[in-house]
Amino acid sequence: MAYLLERRKFFAHFVGLGYTSGMDFDFLFRGAAVIDGTGAPAFLADVGVRGERIAAIGDLASAQGREERDARGLWLTPGLIDAHTHSDAFLLLEPMCPSKLAQGVTTEIGGQCGGSAAPRLNGARLPSDWEAQTYPPRVGHAAGPGPNWDTVADYRACLEAARPATNLILFAGHNTIRKGVMGDAPRAASAEETARMVRVLEQALDEGAWGITTGLVYHPGVHSRPEEVSALVGACARRGGWYATHMRNEGDRLLEALDEALGLARATGVRTQISHLKTAGRANWGKVDAALAKIEAARAGGLCVHSDRYPYLSSGTELDIVLPDWAAAGGNAAILAHLDAPADSARIVAELDVSGRDPEAIRIGGTWTPETRPCSGRTVAELMDAWGMTFGETIVRILRADRSRTGAFFSGMCEPNLLKILAKPWVMAGSDASLRAPWGPLGRDWPHPRAYGTHPRFYRMLTQTLGLAPEAAIHRMTGLPATAFGIPRRGFVRVGDFADLALIDLRAWRDVADTARPHAFAQGVDTVLVNGSPVFMCGQFNPSAPRRGRFLERA
Repeated sequence: MAYLLERRKFFAHFVGLGYTSGMDFDFLFRGAAVIDGTGAPAFLADVGVRGERIAAIGDLASAQGREERDARGLWLTPGLIDAHTHSDAFLLLEPMCPSKLAQGVTTEIGGQCGGSAAPRLNGARLPSDWEAQTYPPRVGHAAGPGPNWDTVADYRACLEAARPATNLILFAGHNTIRKGVMGDAPRAASAEETARMVRVLEQALDEGAWGITTGLVYHPGVHSRPEEVSALVGACARRGGWYATHMRNEGDRLLEALDEALGLARATGVRTQISHLKTAGRANWGKVDAALAKIEAARAGGLCVHSDRYPYLSSGTELDIVLPDWAAAGGNAAILAHLDAPADSARIVAELDVSGRDPEAIRIGGTWTPETRPCSGRTVAELMDAWGMTFGETIVRILRADRSRTGAFFSGMCEPNLLKILAKPWVMAGSDASLRAPWGPLGRDWPHPRAYGTHPRFYRMLTQTLGLAPEAAIHRMTGLPATAFGIPRRGFVRVGDFADLALIDLRAWRDVADTARPHAFAQGVDTVLVNGSPVFMCGQFNPSAPRRGRFLERA
């Protein structure tokens, strides 16, 4: 910390609003190295919090705090913003948000990849790991398995009742909206169906959604034509919303998919987030420079385009994504019917066996039955050897036993490309993961390690591998997403802003989780405040502190 200003220079940085000697605070950090989220050099200061806000920054030696933390030798940063998450439904089950809170995350941006918890109309089916849970009773409704809300307003009421420890920004998912309007129909939408989807989206935006996301590689979004997506994105832009897209392709047709996304941004003016930018598959690694050039040309042309990325070389989704299109069309009910029909399952096996997929590159994640639980953490190649089965036979056996709910991790990226992407100043940290906990209903899963380790790993790659200053790396996880998404009064350490703060030992901050031991908390975070409440103190969760996380409103 030799580069920091000495304590005698505090007053050069003093920005206390109306500070007078003897002022008291609800919480007081003493002697922290403050990284304010702007990318500017860190400085030594005390930081006082009153209620939900930062009240003063400077030399507060004569002040007292109802609670205090000696922060000497540690760095005080804005609470981290996870720019791409899937925690919407799980916040209702585990509102302490432990896997994210232990990293220093105070705000998540959910509803990504076209799948959001709401609006869930006409019983629209949500992702299988969400559907499999039993949620707290909704006011006025009987308890039972599965989701029990419909609109964004309903979901907000459920979230408020759960009192989460962290904040949530919710996007409305295109696939969820589409299922509510036309089910899992594997076809293009009619003009009337598209108009109904637009009306559902407009209601969601009116009720607090920040924009729309697409997952155009997933069913049923894969069946949508450009005019359907354009109508929805245009409606979102007219209401000042954002667009985040898991593009139609991240491999063989990566550049064409990027042209579609950027074309929508040009046509509508919508602020655009390219989700988890990657070049999937060895044959496509050479496309990274062209992909980055397209985005930078769009930005130079005045478009508001950013991206997020997790610092891992394997992706994570559901295993059934490997199924042939005809077998996956129509949603989970259709998949199960095909798996259970001998002729159809034999056809699936035959097509998978000649698909060219590498069984070494697919590792099984979360499983749901006694037969499949021993598969978690193992590659498909290992299971093929153990069972004496072909690739297709192994996949069908697992999916049939798990009723098509199996999670999986897919290798297919390279580190040089990852570093090229992370080096771009418009790329922010996004875990692409739901919150997790090593206990309770979420502890039985086998998550991707990014659920527990994205942010310290992102920081380490930027500072140790790419050589960025700590302040620049923290900016990518705080001030950059706050500015890109227009999040008011968060992402910075400033007087008057909400007291979302993380006290971190940056020298010890590291990820621990891996595919063999995924439920392992990150190390190095000392204290986290969310809206002024110290929900994580001295490296431990603090259940006695009030949970003040909230559903955030657009400015």
